[in-house]
Parts: sequence; structure tokens; C-alpha cells
Amino acid sequence: MSPLAQIFDRAFQPLAAAVAAERIPGGVLGIVDRNGDRITRAIGSAQLVPKQRPMREETWFDLASLTKVIFTTPRILALAQDGAIDLDAPLVSVLPDLRQYDASAWERKVTFRQCLGHQTPFPAVEPIYTYGRDPDLLRAFILQREWRARDPVYSDINFILLGFALERLSGKTIRDMEPGPGFAWSAEPDLAAATEDCTWRHRVLSGEVHDDNCAALQGAGHAGLFGTAASVLDFAQGLLTGASERSIAPMRTPLSATRTHGWERPYDGWSGGALCSPQTIGHTGFTGTGLWIDFDKGKAWTLLTNRIHPTRHFDSGIVALRQAVGDLINGVR
Repeated sequence: MSPLAQIFDRAFQPLAAAVAAERIPGGVLGIVDRNGDRITRAIGSAQLVPKQRPMREETWFDLASLTKVIFTTPRILALAQDGAIDLDAPLVSVLPDLRQYDASAWERKVTFRQCLGHQTPFPAVEPIYTYGRDPDLLRAFILQREWRARDPVYSDINFILLGFALERLSGKTIRDMEPGPGFAWSAEPDLAAATEDCTWRHRVLSGEVHDDNCAALQGAGHAGLFGTAASVLDFAQGLLTGASERSIAPMRTPLSATRTHGWERPYDGWSGGALCSPQTIGHTGFTGTGLWIDFDKGKAWTLLTNRIHPTRHFDSGIVALRQAVGDLINGVR
């Protein structure tokens, strides 16, 4: 058995245990190294209600906030490298109508870099979808709302605004943009991992975006991307080899004790476990997804689950599961 296979077998055990304990319906674990060697394995169910379907290695997942790092961050960084935007310029350099009726509003001073690093006073989340379902009206609402300033936290609003900037610069909505090789903005329901029995859409979601705000906006920079374990690992391998993106360095450049441009970096209690090298970046998604890339050790892993199916209102143990998988991949002390 190869060393990679040995690592994989032990890291798969917590996922198998979580499925056996019915903490999550199912999942797919995948590992890839810099040389392209990879292993993936699926377990459990892609859907439980109203019908049951098995999880497969090829199952499509709603990647949720992995959209931030797989889609939005690379495009913002590429625009900066091309000179189309200045990361330290305020968003109004592209979105001049942001809080346009108050020239002194703090929102008009927020920069691209601050949004990438979640260093703004925006709230963590806002139920934007409760204000209506007209995507153009909701965009205007977000741009003109007087947001209450607070201490900086991880905020979807940061990446919703970065998505608006991408739309403004390209003249296309996000859903009209190319999502990237192996990715999509939706999936065939019978080929996707089901998410929640949605209380405002009145159906079990499968192959359509779970995030309420992204659904109402009909595409946004913070969520909405779909992919398989293979496509996520392809993306990760591209970063490991430096071949797929021209703007990798900022993704690895710290902006705070916990964040780089777009990504998280290791800190006590983070999702990648305690044994990653300091040269690791990672991110998670609310639906139960995650991706971690260790540049020092030359490997990456993705854990994709449907932990919110059929409801988010249940302790799936996803935090501990992610950490356990990461520690076993990197060797338990």
C-alpha cells in the first residue's frame, strides 16, 4: 500500500464513523498531491428524503462558501494583477453607486483587500432574501442600505459586493460567467447531493443553490458554485503546481492572524486541524464542504458532505469531523 493510500485509509475513518452514527447522510473524501497522485472515496447517501440515493465519487455538491475561494477570489486577484483594479482602492472605484447618497458613508471607504480579508464592519450575514425576490431590486438594496458598523467578522456581504464588482467590470451576471473547468452554477438533481428541505422554497433542494441570499440574487460572489470532488481536487492541484492561477501568492499572504486574501490560515481551533504546516490555506462551506491546501507538504484534501440534509437544525459534528480528518491526514501526534 502506498503512503498516500495509508494516509487516506486512516483519514476516511472519521467520515465513515459519522455516517454510521447518522450524524451526516454521506460524503466524499479526496486527497491529491503535487505530483497528481490522488484518491477519492464516497460513503453513505446523497439523499434521504423524499427518496434515497447513494453517494458516489462523481456526486455534485453545492460548494457554498468554497465559491469565495474557487471562483471569486482568483478572479479579483487576477484583475488586480492585470491592473484593472487596485486592491487598496475603495469599492466605489468600480461601484460608484455604493451608498451614493452619503459621500461620507463608511461603506464608501471599504477596499477590495479589506473585503477579501473580512476586515470590514459589515455583519456576518443578513437575510437579504426576506426583502424580496427581484434580483435587481435586491442589488440596489444592498448597495444603498445604511449598514450598521460593527467589529470586523467573517461576512458574506464582503463577497457579495466583490461579486457585484465582477459583474460591473464584465457586464455579465455571475451566472452568465464561466464558472471554471469542472464547475457549474447548478447540477442535475439526481446527480447532486441534496441539501435542505427549504422552508421558503417548500421543497428539498438538490442541484439548485441552497444559500438563500444567493438564490434570491440569482447568483452572487459568496456562494452558488457546484462541483465534484474531482473538480475541487483539480483546482487544488493547479494551485499546488502553480499552473492554474497567476495570483497564488496573495492567497498565501497573511492579512490577519486567521486570514489571507480570501482564505483562512492555520490558527488554534481552525477547520484543518492542529497538524497542518503554517503554509496551509483552507476554507469551508455551510452545506458541509471544505478544501485545504498545504503548500509545504505538497498535498491538498477536500471533504464534501451533505451535513444539512434534510435540515440544518441538527448537530452534525462537522467541526470536529473536519479537524479529525485533517489531523489524520497530517499525522496524529
